[in-house]
Amino acid sequence: MRFFNRSKKYIGLACLCSVMLTACGGNPDSYKPADIGEPIVSEPITTEPVNPVVQQPPEGLMPIGERYEKDGKIESYLTGEWIDTAIATRRPMAVMIPNNRNSLPQYGVSYADVIYEAPMEKCSCTRLMGIFQNYGDLEFIEPIRSSRHYFLLEALSYDAIYCNWGLAIPYVGPLINSDLVDNISASVAGINVGADEAFSRDKERQELGYSLEYTGIMSLSGYNAAVSRLGYDTKYPTDNYTYPFLFATDAYRAEYEDYTDVTEIHPGGDHNQESPNGYSELNPYFLYNENDRLYYRYQNGKPHVDEINGEQLAVTNVIIKFVDGGYLDTDGYMNFTVFGYGDALLFTNGKMVKMKWSRGIPFDEDLNYTKDIYQQTRFFDAETGDEIILNKGKTWVCLVWKDYESYTKYS
Repeated sequence: MRFFNRSKKYIGLACLCSVMLTACGGNPDSYKPADIGEPIVSEPITTEPVNPVVQQPPEGLMPIGERYEKDGKIESYLTGEWIDTAIATRRPMAVMIPNNRNSLPQYGVSYADVIYEAPMEKCSCTRLMGIFQNYGDLEFIEPIRSSRHYFLLEALSYDAIYCNWGLAIPYVGPLINSDLVDNISASVAGINVGADEAFSRDKERQELGYSLEYTGIMSLSGYNAAVSRLGYDTKYPTDNYTYPFLFATDAYRAEYEDYTDVTEIHPGGDHNQESPNGYSELNPYFLYNENDRLYYRYQNGKPHVDEINGEQLAVTNVIIKFVDGGYLDTDGYMNFTVFGYGDALLFTNGKMVKMKWSRGIPFDEDLNYTKDIYQQTRFFDAETGDEIILNKGKTWVCLVWKDYESYTKYS
């Protein structure tokens, strides 16, 4: 169990009130409060994880365990790659980025070490959450968009500082304003403590006719200033930090030679809105390149490019996490249950591995959040029960409503 040196108070689920912003549309919309009700609670799977703390791995044929500093670098907890110790030990930021047609292009998203993607209201489009730690000389990220509770819950598993502009107040407000969350947000309705020094509007986008909600910029200098003013810890806890993923060591590559070859992945189907509750209007998919062993991202009929550097988004690992889903109100606000256990798929090295995922239930008997809210999701081979080893590099995680699992395509 993770140890946190920050004081955290617990909150219940019952405090749901006020209004929220639309997911993909052009104007704010009023939403009626809805009762979340009891969380979906499942028994965790019984497989035993690989011991995360190992001494010197024999012949390198082991996953990275305890980190060892070498020439001022250690292996990143987010990618497994060797980076400066000062970067590898700082808390990442989790940034909300819109991903519907009217919000494009995006700036800075290629710098994220991990990217989460999940559907928004009525599964009309997806939104991205980038987990950024090794962001180098990045000066800004654009556009910035509003929070949804399932993204926030995933961000907490990384001990990330959560960044957003706007929120679904009835469903996010009680948690995001609690001491459980270190939040950098523009001062909008539903946010108790804003951080306006981090945010501004892109006037050029406004002149081009973009809707106001797609003109938000977060500067890294403003982010750092806000983190300092608010007194947030900037380093990982020094005791008992547990890793988000297991990565192969430099001397070992996770080949998965006996597993199914897959080079094309369509998380939500192979054409727009294939399912009755479609994944995204942009029909995102990934193509594997065997030369560099990366999965290249496509959407809207073309490569998904970061406008800040002209680079197509590409990752080493793609994970599809199938989750319980449903609606919390008649307007289609989505609920995805990221705790408990379920099925998942890993795509790495041109192979597909069927997995199980497990994450502890963060509620007590009175439905108050406990410190288990910070637990990380563990992934296990569905056949062997061994904890999954990823290859070093960036990872893309897709949350897919399990009722529509059959629409996920790969070949």
